[in-house]
Amino acid sequence: MMHRSVSLLVMSFGLALPIATQAQESPRQLNTLPPAAPARPDTTRRAAPRQLASPPVLPDSVREQQRQQQQTVLPPANTTRYAVGLKTGQVYRAYDVLVKQPLLGRSFLLVDGQQRFDLDAVRYYEDETGFYVRTTLPGRSKRETTLRRDKVGRISLYSITSTQYAGNGMGGPFGYGGYGRYGGFGGPYGYGGPMYRTTKTEYFSKDNGPIEDLSVRNLLLATADNQTSTNLLLQARNYQRYTTLSYVAAGGLIIAGLASTLNSNTGPTISPLLYGSIPFLLVPLVLGGKSQNNTRQAISVYNRGL
Repeated sequence: MMHRSVSLLVMSFGLALPIATQAQESPRQLNTLPPAAPARPDTTRRAAPRQLASPPVLPDSVREQQRQQQQTVLPPANTTRYAVGLKTGQVYRAYDVLVKQPLLGRSFLLVDGQQRFDLDAVRYYEDETGFYVRTTLPGRSKRETTLRRDKVGRISLYSITSTQYAGNGMGGPFGYGGYGRYGGFGGPYGYGGPMYRTTKTEYFSKDNGPIEDLSVRNLLLATADNQTSTNLLLQARNYQRYTTLSYVAAGGLIIAGLASTLNSNTGPTISPLLYGSIPFLLVPLVLGGKSQNNTRQAISVYNRGL
């Protein structure tokens, strides 16, 4: 019985072996995918993405300096051309205009280093310092003078600067030996040297008309068609009146104080009247500035047509 069971098992195994071998050797059918490969564990490490290098951090001082350099960059400058107008109506354009004042002979303009024009034949000219006109001054001699134009408008302002000799450095107008640019002690001419006073005289013209003195009275006549300018000039005239009265009061107190001091029988004492004149001397300093500000504002208002 046992021998029979073993025989059946051997026969079954023998039949199964050819069938499996035949299945492996049979060709693969078309349009079929190959068997998938068994999955393997990923033992490699992925490379990290490349990071871009960050820009270096600049100090605040360097960044501020770069910002200031960018703000101070100026556009390229154009070549400046100046104009020279003659009384005949001719106008010349030039790149260089120089005023020559020889010791002997008449003053003249040298244009571009070649052309020469006498100042008597010039109506106006420009150079690197400004715009100038040749005209006669009001109430003076008929001799022409060169005026610098400081403001352009319906009311144009002009000025002339002159230097006058004011004596030696002893007892200058600002104390012993003078002060500042007027020479004397601490001035450009040294201690006790000669003093020179620089004076600026101003004029104006309305609508390119004749030159007139820059005074409140003349400006009131020129700006009579503008009420705002007129009101400002009236205030400026009142300041001038108060200034004059203050000077008169200060002068009277000084004279009375000196007389009282000299006639005093109690010894060399300073009269209180001299101290009382000090406030009256300070008032013109304040009111004089207000008068000038009102005058300038009146001209500006008139030129803007307000």
